[in-house]
Amino acid sequence: MAELTPKERVLRFFNREPIDTMPFFSGMGMVLMPAIKKLGYKFPQVHVDAEKLARSAIESARMFDLDSIVVPFDMCWESEALGNTISLYEDSEDILYPTIPEKKWKVLEDVQITDDDIENIMTRGRMPLIPEAIKIIKKEAPEYPVGAWQLGPFTQCGQTIELDQVLKGVFKKKELVASILDRFTDMIIEIGKSLRAAGADYITLREPGVAADLLSPRTFKQVIQPRLTRILAAWDSPKVLHICGSTDPLVEMMNECGADALSFDVKNNIPETRKKVGDDVIVLGYFDVFKLPCAEETTVEQAVEGIKENITSGVDAIWPGCDLWPDIKEENFRAMVATVREMGGTPTPAVGRL
Repeated sequence: MAELTPKERVLRFFNREPIDTMPFFSGMGMVLMPAIKKLGYKFPQVHVDAEKLARSAIESARMFDLDSIVVPFDMCWESEALGNTISLYEDSEDILYPTIPEKKWKVLEDVQITDDDIENIMTRGRMPLIPEAIKIIKKEAPEYPVGAWQLGPFTQCGQTIELDQVLKGVFKKKELVASILDRFTDMIIEIGKSLRAAGADYITLREPGVAADLLSPRTFKQVIQPRLTRILAAWDSPKVLHICGSTDPLVEMMNECGADALSFDVKNNIPETRKKVGDDVIVLGYFDVFKLPCAEETTVEQAVEGIKENITSGVDAIWPGCDLWPDIKEENFRAMVATVREMGGTPTPAVGRL
């Protein structure tokens, strides 16, 4: 059989159908500075213009032989749509993602998410740019799958009110936090449905603020798991659940949430995770997005050795442990991708080969 296109490869992968080689893709931000520079853009521009958002994502995938195109890149879209002002750092030459300098809700009691907010969230702020960018990508790069993502309710809450308020509230204001998380859950469900309707081929639910080094497994089970399960039940497949940080105590609960694949970062013990979930579950991860492709002290040889360890760890696809840091060392990253292409013909626990 001829070599699969990236879209064929990834969609077959999620269906657990045999593929030609291990995918190297993501469901999180993966825009790269060499691509942005090639297009003549400035980093702040790619977050506020649908055409630049789409084309920078397309060029990042094509330039480095990746298997997906993912939008958006920053985490402030929904917070901005709920009334917060973003800072784009337009005068800076550094790579600075948009942030919320000052959040309008200071305490949990201030949080108000109305039915109108939820129903019309896709019309506010920059939100309309994401479906527009997805449609551009589908037209200009039909050979690629398009990935989109949403923050989970706990992390999303931390983008609209200071996270320490939320962490304290879990223990001191349980009912109030529960009601707020339920409203964010409703909002996230609707956004995810809109992104899939716009043409996203798969979607990732990212909940990095609930790792076991931040919340106890008991709190995860009581507060977080039910809402992640509700979101994933409402979304069409393929859908991925990603949690950063320490996740070893959470693996079994993550696997109960209803995702088609589980994604982890470098703090997870992937071989132990594979034992816990068995060979039928798609496991994604988990290379260090700064150390291997970006760190000045990391040689090409070290980057290759690191990705070889990743390939043989028990994962089904190479998938970064978080957003790719844009300022990659090209020689390192190209060597990493080439290594996956060379070694990726071997079947993995959950996905066979043609």
